[in-house]
Amino acid sequence: MLPNFRTRHMFGFMSPMPSHCLPCSAAVLAGGAATRMGGAAKGLLDLLGRPILETLEQTLQPIFQELLLVTKENQPYSDYLLGRANNFRLVLDTWEHRSSLTGIHAALAHCSADHCFVTACDTPLLRPALLNAMLQQLRPEDDVVLPLKPDGYFEPLCAIYSKRCLHYVEDQLRCGQFKIVSFFDKVHVHPLPSDILLQCDPELVSFQNANTPEDLSSLRQWAAKVFSPGAS
Repeated sequence: MLPNFRTRHMFGFMSPMPSHCLPCSAAVLAGGAATRMGGAAKGLLDLLGRPILETLEQTLQPIFQELLLVTKENQPYSDYLLGRANNFRLVLDTWEHRSSLTGIHAALAHCSADHCFVTACDTPLLRPALLNAMLQQLRPEDDVVLPLKPDGYFEPLCAIYSKRCLHYVEDQLRCGQFKIVSFFDKVHVHPLPSDILLQCDPELVSFQNANTPEDLSSLRQWAAKVFSPGAS
């Protein structure tokens, strides 16, 4: 059973869609220590001959009004961004601890739109159909829009957050609580139902990441399928 979040009910993919989507920024979180990957900058790992971050940029840029890259330190991403044409604005996560929640804080503090989509730097298989479905369901009153997976769990690192979440995130961080969903009971959460999720991404490849070398090998195999000619 889902926690008692303040959710807005929806009735599948045929519920009314807005005539246009609300402005929304996008942030890629790249501040993790990546200890299981030997400390590698995961966004710069090779995927089909180019950095994962480049694949993410090409997916996100046509959909969102601005792209942020959230890191703990300038390097090595600053050199990467300076050496090529790109659409990212680099912003720093200044909290002492490393966590996805501190990255979300930095994204919301720096984004220009009232809402910001957040993902991790090692998720290059994000499906545009899923991102568009989330944006189509976004309403001004929504504080969090995120997929509800078939197993009943949310995916908080493939989610849209409003700037209204910022002070709840700050309160949580000051208490040393880093679990993202812990503040959800204080805000307006809008789940994207699992049936819509599965229509947009039947194999849930959007959530594939590279926490370990074995994960990276699997991610590369999936990428070869997803980006092969003729793939949907």
